Amino acid sequence: MESKNAYGAPPAYADSMQPPTYQGAAYPVGPPMGGPGMQVPQYPPQPANPPVVVQTVYVQPTQQFSFQPIQTTCPSCNQVVITRVHHSPGALTWISCGGLFLIGCVFGCCLIPFCVDGLQDVEHVCPNCGVHLGSCKRL
Repeated sequence: MESKNAYGAPPAYADSMQPPTYQGAAYPVGPPMGGPGMQVPQYPPQPANPPVVVQTVYVQPTQQFSFQPIQTTCPSCNQVVITRVHHSPGALTWISCGGLFLIGCVFGCCLIPFCVDGLQDVEHVCPNCGVHLGSCKRL
């Protein structure tokens, strides 16, 4: 009597009651998929240990920018430079202007804080490539 599987079809290996053994297979493997004349793709063997890619990351400590030019390494051009500083109006400049206006310096004297570098914010720029490196705010 011929045995049938769960789907009611005779087993694939009816003439020999034991499935074929394939060397290197961890479990019994059935016949290759596909019909006659179909080619099963052959994949190149994979290396046992794939190559490890090592990426070096340089972490530059955060630099404290002051109100004077400082020596630092520019992240854009990788040169050690002394920064160039630019003064720009900030919160302290505007508060000083408003305070002078309130005490009676109405006719242009309230604009004096915009001419005093000690009341303005400082921006540090690389002298080689012109990249903005950081800033220091007065308030």
